[in-house]
Amino acid sequence: MMRNWIAALMLMAVPASADVVGKVGVDWTGNDILIEAIADPAVQGVTCHLAYFDRSVIDRLSQGNWFEDPSNSAIECSRTGPIRIGDIQRGAKGEDVFSASRSLILKSLRVKRIYDEQNQVLVYLAHSDQLSEGSAKMSISTVALLPEEALPAK
Repeated sequence: MMRNWIAALMLMAVPASADVVGKVGVDWTGNDILIEAIADPAVQGVTCHLAYFDRSVIDRLSQGNWFEDPSNSAIECSRTGPIRIGDIQRGAKGEDVFSASRSLILKSLRVKRIYDEQNQVLVYLAHSDQLSEGSAKMSISTVALLPEEALPAK
């Protein structure tokens, strides 16, 4: 019984994994835009689609910056079934749903979920955890909850 509880706890702490559902060629050098589907591991019935730029080897060599991808990304999250909210963090800081490295060191693309309790909305924020060209690059999407899906007030 205790092992099952520990295994379930470990699974809940692991950020979601992404499945590539689209790949659009941008130019002749092999640069692509990838689109990934990310199911929120703690909120059943919500799937986010994240689009980002994937640099080719030719682009990396010509730009002289071998180890980094741009910080630009776009996100759209939607209801893909009945929503059942598990144990999520509340508060303005929210929690990471997904993270993937975008450079050899110190840069990753993150998707964070924030529960807007007052408006009964799940907010998903895609952002880089490193500033790029003087400003943070980000994208936001929201999923409104039905009254029966909302968490009880704390």
